[in-house]
Amino acid sequence: MNTHNRTELAQIKEAVRIALAEDVGDGDVTAKLCEPKVITAQLLSREAAILCGQPWFEETFKQLDNTIKTRWTCQEGEQLQANQTICTVAGNAPSILTGERTALNFLQTLSGTATAVNQFIQRLAGTQSKLLDTRKTIPGLRYAQKYAVRCGGGDNHRMGLFDAYLIKENHIAACGSISNAVAKAKSLRPDLSIEVEVETINQLREAIQCNADIALLDNFSFAQVASAIAIANNEIKLEVSGGITLDNVKDYAQLGVDFISVGALTKHLRAIDFSMRFN
Repeated sequence: MNTHNRTELAQIKEAVRIALAEDVGDGDVTAKLCEPKVITAQLLSREAAILCGQPWFEETFKQLDNTIKTRWTCQEGEQLQANQTICTVAGNAPSILTGERTALNFLQTLSGTATAVNQFIQRLAGTQSKLLDTRKTIPGLRYAQKYAVRCGGGDNHRMGLFDAYLIKENHIAACGSISNAVAKAKSLRPDLSIEVEVETINQLREAIQCNADIALLDNFSFAQVASAIAIANNEIKLEVSGGITLDNVKDYAQLGVDFISVGALTKHLRAIDFSMRFN
């Protein structure tokens, strides 16, 4: 999971730069109380979790002091146990103290996302449905959280407004109809997939008739989803969204939908408890 292309590496560096700037400002006054000596710190997970965020953790210390060394005992995406030592950080004490909170903020946030995703993935075992994220991410951390979703075993929906069409209620109203919106999408960017959010069975029929690629069934009941699957008859892929929880996600999957999208994966975030201790 640590392979990133040039654009992705640039996003990691920029996210870390901004995070350090807001925390460090014009200098860490408390770290200046400490002598510049080499120390070793242990990083522990205080609870079970999926580890995610190593590139952001490492980049934090790299930007502060590139002589700091990190050695991981766990792989990205690995299941952690409570009170497990997962990393050692060695280098200049003031630099490590300055970067500690920013590095942990990235790790706890992204591990929290990956852990939440993995809980849903476990519920989907034995089904064919793919778990998708949404654009409901922390501002400035879109790439990071989408990466964390993949770390947890999920799949990414579109990255943003630029790489796929998602024609929703207000787009349909502004364009006049689903058919008008899909036709214009095909004329402007025929290379992009077209997904239409539908709220009724009649809208689903229209999306099928105009050859959209995916229909997003918005807050459909189980009975409505079952009807939609029968009507679609594999002519269009189906995604369900709205009100999906750990308790009902497998029920939706067993109906036979292609995708299940859950905004809570990145929006309702509970950070993982990590702790760094100097030797």
